[in-house]
Amino acid sequence: QVQLVESGGGSVQAGGSLRLSCAASGRTFSLYAYPMGWFRQAPGKEREFVAAIGRRGGSPLYADSVKGRFTISRLIAQNTVYLQMNSLKSEDTGVYYCAAAQADGIPLSQVEFNYWGRGTQVTVSS
Repeated sequence: QVQLVESGGGSVQAGGSLRLSCAASGRTFSLYAYPMGWFRQAPGKEREFVAAIGRRGGSPLYADSVKGRFTISRLIAQNTVYLQMNSLKSEDTGVYYCAAAQADGIPLSQVEFNYWGRGTQVTVSS
């Protein structure tokens, strides 16, 4: 059973930074073989796309709301995907999910992602 495990969430004041990590547990699961994405769900709202990166890195894609502030990256040696979040705003508050896709390119739609973590809470206070 493949599981993705997020970590690094927490509470921070507006303007602060957090780095989320996503690692695989269970059977050998090489994250570098999959396009990876981060999504988030704010209270009372639907889950939304945040950022995604292809198998070979390349040019990641970001939601307009996080461009210039968030950076997605992968460290193959550690089999981990990261989401560096800077200049955090209160509207960034939510549960952040990591996901892996069995797809080509860089998927943006949730339905294209096959494996999901359970999420990590990010709370930004103003």
